[in-house]
Amino acid sequence: MAWKIAGALGLCLLTILSGIWLSHSGRPLSTLIITLHKLLALGMAVLAVMAAAQWLRVGEKNLLTLLLLILAGLLVAIQFATGAFLSSGKPAFAAFRTIHQIATLLTVGTAVALLWGPK
Repeated sequence: MAWKIAGALGLCLLTILSGIWLSHSGRPLSTLIITLHKLLALGMAVLAVMAAAQWLRVGEKNLLTLLLLILAGLLVAIQFATGAFLSSGKPAFAAFRTIHQIATLLTVGTAVALLWGPK
């Protein structure tokens, strides 16, 4: 399980860095950078789900951990949805960008709470 968590955290960091790179690359969005960003995010989500499933199977189960896992899942879903709108070039770009950035920060905070919080 430790390698899954470490891998998810590493991919999370790379996803955030590629998102910063993408946001500073200007319009139209670079196909290479956006594809890299999306693949890193997908890989991070897959590893995080695998780690969470294993954690729920073998780890100590408590309500706070379950609520934090649900919150993290919802935040990642929000990030994928807002990211899709951002890459499509639809109106309300600034609102979706703000929601995407806030969801990213909240996801990182939730991950920190999961790793160093309830045991």
